[in-house]
Amino acid sequence: MSKSHEYFMSEAIRLSKESVEKGGGPFGAVIVKDGEIVAMSSNSVTTDNDPTAHAEVNALRAASKKLGTFDLNGCIVYSSCEPCPMCLGAIYWAKIDTLFFANNKTDAKNIGFDDSFIYEEIEKSYEQRKMKIVQFMRDQALEAFRMWDSKEDKIEY
Repeated sequence: MSKSHEYFMSEAIRLSKESVEKGGGPFGAVIVKDGEIVAMSSNSVTTDNDPTAHAEVNALRAASKKLGTFDLNGCIVYSSCEPCPMCLGAIYWAKIDTLFFANNKTDAKNIGFDDSFIYEEIEKSYEQRKMKIVQFMRDQALEAFRMWDSKEDKIEY
């Protein structure tokens, strides 16, 4: 790894430590484009009372706002830990080019951040999942999909 990669990852790790000191979770993320930091953030789930306020999601939101786009193609994410399923999904949706991470999901599991149940739940049928999931009013909801599908001036993402 180059010195710049080490620097950006060190910043993500620094943010994860700062987060712990401030009452947040032990996670930090840095987003880089063209060798420059675009955004950086830490986990603020407990400090913001927001279950989606993971470091990567917070950084993606800040980078998108700063760059004025939802398409972060050309950006790199440096995360202090392997992203959870939600964050990984968000990173894919943002069209990030490369993801670097330090701690892995087993390291996270060992301190109480175990996401394996989510991967297991996704593989199950709706009826077998721990959370009650009920699909209804599909025919009415499909109208919005038909509208989107026929819209000439839509912005695809």
